[in-house]
Amino acid sequence: MEALVTGNQMKELDAYTIKEMGIPSLVLMERAGVAVYQEMLKEKLSLDKTLVLCGGGNNGADGVVIARLLFLAGYKADVCIIGNPDHFTEEMKKQIEIGKKYGLSFVNTFLPDEYTTIVDAVFGVGLSREVAGKYREAILQVNEFKGKVVSVDIPSGISSDTGAVLGAAVKADLTVTFGYRKIGLCLYPGILYGGKIIVADVGIYKDPRIGIKPEILACTLEDLKQIKRKPDGNKGTFGKIFLAAGSREIFGAAFLSGYAAMKTGAGMIKICTARENKPLFAGFPEAMLQLYDKDTDLEDLLQKGMEWADVLGIGPGIGTGKQAENMLEILLTKGKKPLVIDADGINLLKGKEKLLRNYPREIILTPHLGEFYRLTGVPPSMWKKDPLNITGEAAENLNTVLVCKDAKTVIARKKEQIFLNLSGNDGMATAGSGDVLTGIILGLLAQQIPALEAACLGAYLHGAAGDMAALEKGRAGLLAKDIADYAAEILKKLEKERIDK
Repeated sequence: MEALVTGNQMKELDAYTIKEMGIPSLVLMERAGVAVYQEMLKEKLSLDKTLVLCGGGNNGADGVVIARLLFLAGYKADVCIIGNPDHFTEEMKKQIEIGKKYGLSFVNTFLPDEYTTIVDAVFGVGLSREVAGKYREAILQVNEFKGKVVSVDIPSGISSDTGAVLGAAVKADLTVTFGYRKIGLCLYPGILYGGKIIVADVGIYKDPRIGIKPEILACTLEDLKQIKRKPDGNKGTFGKIFLAAGSREIFGAAFLSGYAAMKTGAGMIKICTARENKPLFAGFPEAMLQLYDKDTDLEDLLQKGMEWADVLGIGPGIGTGKQAENMLEILLTKGKKPLVIDADGINLLKGKEKLLRNYPREIILTPHLGEFYRLTGVPPSMWKKDPLNITGEAAENLNTVLVCKDAKTVIARKKEQIFLNLSGNDGMATAGSGDVLTGIILGLLAQQIPALEAACLGAYLHGAAGDMAALEKGRAGLLAKDIADYAAEILKKLEKERIDK
């Protein structure tokens, strides 16, 4: 897992490293400057004449260090500082003093076209107000620049906590962030402003005793390696899924969810669906079917399926009619296995929150923002302003694992620990993509991966598969079934790596 931080959390970590661990702030600045300088060299940027645009805070002080390192390496570098000298931090004053002793060039104004590269060191993670006046003018000038722009820690003007643009923001080609990836670089629109993101280790110390909450984490490819097959297993070993999905009007969702579950490694699946859907599964003979009609005794039918299965799922394509509502209530009142609820299943949950809270096993909900609104009353616009805290609070209130689907999906079980999924792309905004995610999560649950881990790994695998599909098929033509196929391909590659070792 990769740790992510807010701006305030980063300031706490900085302070702890300096005050408790005894690393002087100037040492951390030197390491930060070296990290940015080295990344600029790795990217082979044109450094013939570089402008380092600085604010008066410690981010600006980092910028002065970068300019000094460029100057000492034989490059031409100008430092332009915006702000009132009376408000400069002590570290900034010290770096200016050092820079002047070395003969560094300081300028009062700049014309972007005179430079080959611009380094943005105006604002750091502490920015919380709207950018205005001369700061805004400078940022707009930088955004008209035709060369490469490098941001120090975070593009100036981006909220480190939400990714919001605070009036105006630098559009960087490269951002070198220190210690930990900032939340503002992971959420929209901030993610569009950072360019290539490099996380540089500069010696910031994260002691678990500090107790920073919420803990914010993101899955990585390395985490998927915990999904392993048992050499002596059989189809029962890898889990049996009972999925209520599809209706007379909507039939593809049942196929996609079931298909994705099997491609993710589940041993067996039984799909409870309307009898009219039977022909659809001619191309998916691995799926067992439990078919119902308008007058079927649903309680008896579902009870048999629940007793057979290891994990349960409901929602994709079931509609919101009375029969679908009855199925949901039966699973919530009679079910005793881990349960995934998606799509229309979530739309039918309003007024049944008590059943969620009293369910004897883990429940995973996978709403998109419209479904989340119908369940919680929180509109998408409000969620987008504070997605981490809102998701954590809702998950805790509902006593579920909540997978809140958006361009960057947020996952939580309790508000003290939040997971942000960083994989995926806009090509996945296609019909059936959510059904595939449900199937992937069910497939992992069936293999005895705990609910929270299954949700996090499932969201990451889903997004990573979408990224691979987009590279090979293009975003415009990406289909939901492709995501399931490429999820299997990723697991295949990880398995091959283990065998090769």
